[in-house]
Amino acid sequence: MTIEVAPATPRLTVINVPKSCDVLAKMLRDQILDGTIPDGTMLPAERELVEQTGLSRGSVREGLRILEAEGFIKTRSGRYGGSSVTRPSSAMVSEQINLFARVNGIPLSSIVQARVAVEPMLARLAALNRNGQDLERLAKISQRIVAAYDDVPTYLDENVNWHCALAQAGHNELLHTFTVSISKLIREATALKNMASPAVRTEVIRAHAKIEAAIIARDPELAEQRMLKHVLAYAAHTQKLMAQSD
Repeated sequence: MTIEVAPATPRLTVINVPKSCDVLAKMLRDQILDGTIPDGTMLPAERELVEQTGLSRGSVREGLRILEAEGFIKTRSGRYGGSSVTRPSSAMVSEQINLFARVNGIPLSSIVQARVAVEPMLARLAALNRNGQDLERLAKISQRIVAAYDDVPTYLDENVNWHCALAQAGHNELLHTFTVSISKLIREATALKNMASPAVRTEVIRAHAKIEAAIIARDPELAEQRMLKHVLAYAAHTQKLMAQSD
């Protein structure tokens, strides 16, 4: 008696094969990040990259375009043009965070939560790491905030500058870059009614002065406490206004 055995059914899943341009971009990106290709180095011309990689000219061009969009290279056209390696700047990274929040519709409440989580630590770092230039920068911005009290748009711009300057005083480039990005997002949200009412502007100026005093005194605990109180008050005010607008 012959027993028929059913053929085995292979278990397969979708295989995602990366595009050749993405593979090229990753190869070059990894070498830029690990220092194999130093900052300022001119990459081979497109024709040479085609010969070295075996990719089409279109794939090579698209791979370079990806790296340029990410800020890893700068490309110039013309007889003496080409692609040179450059590391992404903090401004570019900040803008990418800003774009991410916009494209994904990150709500203001989440942005404010991020601020509450980060800025008290920034105040602590500022108290520990600030130098004379940092204090001078904060003092000048505080003066401009007071001078712009009745000019709300300018007041709001200077308020953003103050928070960014405080982050800079902490001398942590990553946190400073993040703060710049969320500060811009929060600035755009100040179109909400009464977000910068006279009472709020007065309280902000007072809070800033107290935080600055703690930073000048090199008191990290007090600076952190005062900043936490400041950003929590802002968060509560924002939540109240958002509830009223619903």
